[in-house]
Amino acid sequence: MVEFAPLSVPWERRLQTLAVLQWVFSFLALGQICIGVFVGLLFTRFWLLAVLYAIWWFLDRDKPRQGGRRIEAVRRWVIWKYMKDYFPVSLIKTAELDPSQNYIAGFHPHGVLAAGAFLNLCTESTGFSSLFPGIRPHLMMLNLWFRAPFLRDYIMSSGLVTADKESADHILSRKGSGNLLAIIIGGAQEALDARPGAYTLLLRNRKGFVRLALTHGAALVPIFSFGENDLFNQVQNFSGSWLRHVQNQLQKIMGVSLPLFHGRGIFQYSFGLMPYRHPITTIVGKPIEVQKTLHPSEEEVNQLHQRYIKELCNLFEAHKLKFNIPADQHLEFC
Repeated sequence: MVEFAPLSVPWERRLQTLAVLQWVFSFLALGQICIGVFVGLLFTRFWLLAVLYAIWWFLDRDKPRQGGRRIEAVRRWVIWKYMKDYFPVSLIKTAELDPSQNYIAGFHPHGVLAAGAFLNLCTESTGFSSLFPGIRPHLMMLNLWFRAPFLRDYIMSSGLVTADKESADHILSRKGSGNLLAIIIGGAQEALDARPGAYTLLLRNRKGFVRLALTHGAALVPIFSFGENDLFNQVQNFSGSWLRHVQNQLQKIMGVSLPLFHGRGIFQYSFGLMPYRHPITTIVGKPIEVQKTLHPSEEEVNQLHQRYIKELCNLFEAHKLKFNIPADQHLEFC
């Protein structure tokens, strides 16, 4: 039985739904549309525009791995405020971040579409700059997204950068301080386990961010986003199933995971690709000071990695009861 939304929905909620709809559309279709528009322009009388953009694209090709091109006006668009209120999303600070230092923030979990990471770190809808004055956040995103014309410029404007070592080195070593490089540690693969009640993180063997922190002397900041995995249901794809095997193979080929998720619709609550209205509370933990070590040993990397996991677990345990998570539920790592 389909449960339809009432006709008398306030305009405020309709605008919230519209804001989230454009964001889901951007994730699922905007890249393909941008490519189609670019190619299509070449066969119209506006072909010169496509050629000029291609020249610009070539000259600007390294920008996504050189800190991007963030535009504060884009980060403060009112549409992000409506999107934030849809769930709603809130950002909680547990410790100060000194703007005279640089930071690497590990964001957990990925969720299906990383809504909490985007709203908190790529927009000002939750007041990041007010909570952490002097800190300039950048969020890493799969390189594939920066290969689409027009889309690359759009996503760079909010502070997104490529997910590679060159990009990280540039941000953490450039002149000045107060740079925060956020990495969704579990990445696209972790999205395949994103479902309500899931607390399994892909972290056990992911140590590259720890090595980066040691190399640059950047403090590590654990971030946990409660409610991130509750926005969508997902078709059962347990480890060892044929579906999971296909998804893993496609991820190796394309670089992106393809979770078969479903949520609610625009005018009804029973099915669709819109996320559920479920609160997301993103909690920023206290920074872990890191001594700069240009050539860290495996032992040093492992020690810091274990300390990071411990601090992440402490952050989760300290706040889980506020979100009705059972006392005997703990983070699991794979």
